[in-house]
Amino acid sequence: MYKNEFDKHIQNRTVSNSFIFFGESTFLIDMYTKMLSNIDDANTLSYYHDEYDFASAKAHLSQGSLFGDRNILVIKSEKKVPKKELDVLLALCEKNPDNIFIYAYYGSDHKTYNNAKAFAKTKAMSVRFFHPKEYESQNILLQIAQEKSVKIDKYTLSHLLKIHNGDIALAANEIEKFRVYDREITTKDVDALVYGLAEVNLEEFIKKLFAKKEYKEDLKSLLEHGEDEIRIVSAITAYLTQLYMFNIYIRVNGAPNAIEILGYRAPGFVVEQKAAMALKLKPQTYFKLHELLLLSELQMKSSHIDKSAILFSTLIKLQKLI
Repeated sequence: MYKNEFDKHIQNRTVSNSFIFFGESTFLIDMYTKMLSNIDDANTLSYYHDEYDFASAKAHLSQGSLFGDRNILVIKSEKKVPKKELDVLLALCEKNPDNIFIYAYYGSDHKTYNNAKAFAKTKAMSVRFFHPKEYESQNILLQIAQEKSVKIDKYTLSHLLKIHNGDIALAANEIEKFRVYDREITTKDVDALVYGLAEVNLEEFIKKLFAKKEYKEDLKSLLEHGEDEIRIVSAITAYLTQLYMFNIYIRVNGAPNAIEILGYRAPGFVVEQKAAMALKLKPQTYFKLHELLLLSELQMKSSHIDKSAILFSTLIKLQKLI
């Protein structure tokens, strides 16, 4: 099902106690996971990324509570939980309606969970979340603002979204700043307090990084305004992969072709910039850089080390390799 249908179930109080969330919007996946697992006095067990362990997850949903509290299991991962294990966890929830199981899948393979037949024999609710449209983003931000007692109208929220290029996660992080005002927030207040991606763009930061320019202030601003370290590393990896595609294509064909490389037409100056940067790096360097970035992302997801420390170390090593 989709968000609108799921919202009706929530309003009508006809939701199940087991959920599979997936789709393009990690913000909405996080928001609904938090909403449905935020229960006072519940016994909650959460797994993130590579922490998932079937035996302990099964034991958590199997055990009874001495005080009659609810057992909640939350799994957040980019990797798929094996179907047999998922079926067992869903079955345990059906046996005990007081328990809650939420599987938040952040991977890109949506076909498995978008199939209505996959969970037809269970009461599980499988919900796909697309990126919210502008009016949906405004309504969500308005709700967040009301919860934080921030007075702000949709026109001003629209202005906030435009500053952050429509990124609702970044816009939502800004709402907390407006609590300093005991009055209605205006667009001037937004301009005064928000330093958006319109001014510090992630791609511009990456360009500085690969040009071996000073990037620390830009990075500091990105982190302060809601960018996640893992997301930054992923963006750098994606940019590097794109440069490698340019490199290969030019070496084979002699000149770049944006439509064949990117799949769409790009301005001439953009193609020229990426082609020039792509040819500066040798194939062996691309391999080393990809290895560095993928290892760093794995460390961030699988360890309890400070992600910022891993990010700074990675960027230093990256510029040395270039």
